[in-house]
Amino acid sequence: MKKTMLAFAASMLCIATGASAQSTVQISGTSDIYVGSMKMAGDGDRRNVVNSGGLTTSWFGFTGTEDLGGGLKAKFQLTSFLQTDTGTQGRFTGDTFFSRDANISLSGGFGSVLLGRWMAPNFLPSVVANPLGDSFTFSPLILHMDVPLFNATGWPATVPSDTGWSNQIAYTTPDIGGFKANLQYQFGEQNGDSGKKNVGANFFYFGGPLTLTGFYERAQISNPGQGTYLGTTKKDWMLGGAYDFKMVKPYLTYGQSKADNRDVKAKTLQVGASAPIGAGALVASWAKTKLSGADMDRKTLTVGYDYNLSKRTDVYAMVMNDKITHYNSGTSYGVGIRHRF
Repeated sequence: MKKTMLAFAASMLCIATGASAQSTVQISGTSDIYVGSMKMAGDGDRRNVVNSGGLTTSWFGFTGTEDLGGGLKAKFQLTSFLQTDTGTQGRFTGDTFFSRDANISLSGGFGSVLLGRWMAPNFLPSVVANPLGDSFTFSPLILHMDVPLFNATGWPATVPSDTGWSNQIAYTTPDIGGFKANLQYQFGEQNGDSGKKNVGANFFYFGGPLTLTGFYERAQISNPGQGTYLGTTKKDWMLGGAYDFKMVKPYLTYGQSKADNRDVKAKTLQVGASAPIGAGALVASWAKTKLSGADMDRKTLTVGYDYNLSKRTDVYAMVMNDKITHYNSGTSYGVGIRHRF
């Protein structure tokens, strides 16, 4: 009997060990905080702040994969944004808890299929095609696309429906010679099946020093969380690229955005560059958005230096000037630290 029990325990241990070898779960994230003196175009007074997310929106969460055999893998992502300066969950009041990611996917030789909340088509192309990445504080391209100014200017974000889409199904192609694409569809989930939806696609090409990317979106549903009708159909697209010359890496993007119920079209051009200096990089980016039909444009320039203390920790200093037609300009300064775990 004892031998039988020992054999059973040994077999169960082998099974458990084999299962754990096939599955992985990770806790990861980024904590980013800066001290700054902020004044955007149209602001009346300067704000002195200790804020979260100078170069990257702080986040944490859980990801995991399981090898199902035959080249098939299952993956989940549950990640949440965080305001490091206050400990508050989310990017803003009312943000859903896992607004960064909440999805499950299957991948194999066919590519991958994902269900749940994930990046919108606009997000990753805008990040890889500008030298300040996903900075919602200092990147001119991200500010023009994604961040409306809460002041007298009333400047609108050109992206129609957040940087992440809920209730979506996304197909990612296999990597073919450095080329990969995503096709995305967000269900409206409205009673009576009103037919409202978001559809979009993006692509990426990484070939040695050359990076090419772009996206297209046709959005009718708001985000995050349970989508509601935007009241119109909004379309936006962008093409961008970069080339690494080692001594300097220039960036270039151009895109347009328009809503069906408005005559105003937003046209955004961004040029930038990064250059390695010591253990860090000097970065600069300039963006101009012209609102045709509204006799209004916005120009934003950021110059800064990002220094790597280690592979996971860096410190940075940024200066940004922001101008909008008919409004007073503003200049912002910030120094911060970012840690990835």
